[in-house]
Formats: sequence, C-alpha cells, structure tokens
Amino acid sequence: MSVPNHIIRQAKDTSLPITMRIGKSGLTDSVVVELEGQLSSRSLVKVKVNRGLYPRDELKTVWNIMAEKTNSSVVFARGNVAVFWRN
Repeated sequence: MSVPNHIIRQAKDTSLPITMRIGKSGLTDSVVVELEGQLSSRSLVKVKVNRGLYPRDELKTVWNIMAEKTNSSVVFARGNVAVFWRN
C-alpha cells in the first residue's frame, strides 16, 4: 500500500501532537486497543515510547507489530516516535 505524499507531509509536521504514549508496561493489548480506537476517529496517530523502554534496534519491530495488529501503516518513525496511518 502506497502512502500519499500529503499524508507523509502531515506525519512529518512537528505540530502534529503526540496522542499516545507507551509507558513502562510496554506493548500491551490495551495499547493496541487504544491505537485502534484513535485510528478509527483520526487518520494519523503519533505515538511515543518512553526513553529506554526498548533498545533502539528493537523499536522498528515494535512499530511493525503495532501496525500489523491495527491494520495500519507506519508512515514516519524517528527515534522513539512513530506516526501511524490507516486509510
């Protein structure tokens, strides 16, 4: 699935607010349910993982698992922040 350019631009915009945080409990079912709920009411959801929760090389795996479970796409990821999109 190809992501439209205007969605990528919106995802990279720093004014897009972080609407979800993954805390010390990590990637739980409730996190997936919350992301699912937010994706049903808005097109882009910005998620931040608390620093030090996952090693940097594991973050990409975490983002991919979340995208797979919510039938969405990771449009943009930098450091411990990712933006998910479902059309």
